[in-house]
Amino acid sequence: MSNSLGTLFRITSFGESHGPSVGIVVDGCPAGLPLTPEQIQQDLDRRRPSTHPGSTPRKEPDTVRILSGVLDGHTTGAPICMLIDNTDAHSDAYAPLADIPRPGHADYPARIKYGQMNDPRGGGRFSGRITAGFVMAGAVAKAVLNTLDVRVFAHTTRIGTIEAPSTDLSVAQDAWRRSTLSCSDDATAAAMEREIEEARAAGDSVGGIVEGVVVGLPVGLGEPVFSTVEGEIARALFAIPAVKAVEFGAGFGLCSLKGSQSNDPFTFDSGTVVTSKNDAGGVLGGLTTGMPLTVRVGIKPTPSISSPQDSINLKTGETEALSISGRHDACIVPRAVVVIEAMIANVLCDLALQGGFISGSVK
Repeated sequence: MSNSLGTLFRITSFGESHGPSVGIVVDGCPAGLPLTPEQIQQDLDRRRPSTHPGSTPRKEPDTVRILSGVLDGHTTGAPICMLIDNTDAHSDAYAPLADIPRPGHADYPARIKYGQMNDPRGGGRFSGRITAGFVMAGAVAKAVLNTLDVRVFAHTTRIGTIEAPSTDLSVAQDAWRRSTLSCSDDATAAAMEREIEEARAAGDSVGGIVEGVVVGLPVGLGEPVFSTVEGEIARALFAIPAVKAVEFGAGFGLCSLKGSQSNDPFTFDSGTVVTSKNDAGGVLGGLTTGMPLTVRVGIKPTPSISSPQDSINLKTGETEALSISGRHDACIVPRAVVVIEAMIANVLCDLALQGGFISGSVK
């Protein structure tokens, strides 16, 4: 398995959904950065299921433990190891599924790749549970980026068939405080909640779209040709199990335009070079332009549903109807918002260190 991401700001994920714990090791964080468990916990709490509509009944406290790399409220420059314990895992529900791969899950390819030696309980390493480690690392990365006045945030723009109207970025950055769905429009958020509950009542699930935004980025961050900003962020986002689509700026919408329409004209704003619109999403040639970086992330419907689905019994060779019991989210989108923020922050922190925008110590 490839469990590490990054070059100078390098994160290594560990743990399984139903193992003793899940966590992350962050190597390369500058020394002297103010960092407290409360900073990490704030983002972990945003990921917890208890506050989101349609969330799993699994109740984990997700209390962070920082094992190394922080002393007297500041990073030391040593690897930072953080973990949360798994205290509410019910593995018995997965015993009947040992030989029946769940549609939409990685059960079958993982079984083949690892010769049935992988941990299948709750998806094991392929579970969304491991993203808690991503969030812990992301909280550290955000703290580093704050030293450059760079802010990373995300908001929900679509759940199922319900799409939020366009909103100003100043409103979007506080969407997570506005509603449990991290949607910046109250009426839309209410409609999204109804969409989720209708799916749950029908034994089904829904997906959606989250937009990630970064403001305050310096010009020229990125390492072309093979470590472009878009490429590195996309790679990190696709490590989130539910992500199936990523587009930057206007994305696929640019494909139907002419160049005269798609190009973002340059102009000055109080002596600063800007573009009059931002269809490029703040990136040209794999480098940041100084405009807000925008990326839209497509989240698939939760594959674990109680409605009957066709599968096969790999032991008997027979077709079987599968109805998945247990505790699952009817919509993973609201919980994914902070995970998307985290992965964007992890990548940008690494690129900022590579580009010399951040030094090895914070004073």
